[in-house]
Amino acid sequence: MAFAMELVGERWTLLIVRELMLGPLRFSDLRARLPGLSAKVLTERLAGMEATGILVRRKLPPPTPAQLFQLTEWGLALEPSIQELGRWAAMSPAHNPQLPMSPVAFMLSLRTMLNPDAARALDVQVGFTVAGESFVADLAAGSMPVRRGEPGEGAIGFAADTPLPLLRVFYGKQPLEQAEQAGVTIRGDRNRARRFVELFALPPKTG
Repeated sequence: MAFAMELVGERWTLLIVRELMLGPLRFSDLRARLPGLSAKVLTERLAGMEATGILVRRKLPPPTPAQLFQLTEWGLALEPSIQELGRWAAMSPAHNPQLPMSPVAFMLSLRTMLNPDAARALDVQVGFTVAGESFVADLAAGSMPVRRGEPGEGAIGFAADTPLPLLRVFYGKQPLEQAEQAGVTIRGDRNRARRFVELFALPPKTG
């Protein structure tokens, strides 16, 4: 544990890992997704994470050359730790579930708060469009991998300009009709959408 803290214990490091968990990003993308993180500190953290083997840099070829930062297989293996830390923090009475979060953070929260036992009764593909970013969740056999992209035909879908309205649906259990009035777009079979939403819940508070 002490060595792990040497590797990822500096401020911002795990948040950078979180944002890269669903695919590589540019330097500017990371800065936009992590308000308060300066360019200087981001440069230092990325260099340190590259040196320890958590991520690698790669370049896109012309005509749109760009430098991307991508987690290594070892870096991707941090997801269970991030999930457990998130679940642990959500148990605190001081946790505010309505604070702003990035689209990737929202999608990873769904992977964290999924009830796998209940999820085994439903196989469904779900598309999400959050703040202009598109994701696909493939729920099957109680597991729900998430990737960037567009869902196939027959999928259900949720869309919102920010994660907050979706947080109210999935964790606040706001009725779908009220959510639509608040700006959430819901596509596909409404009953399957309701069943999907019921698979997620924040853990009970401690103390």
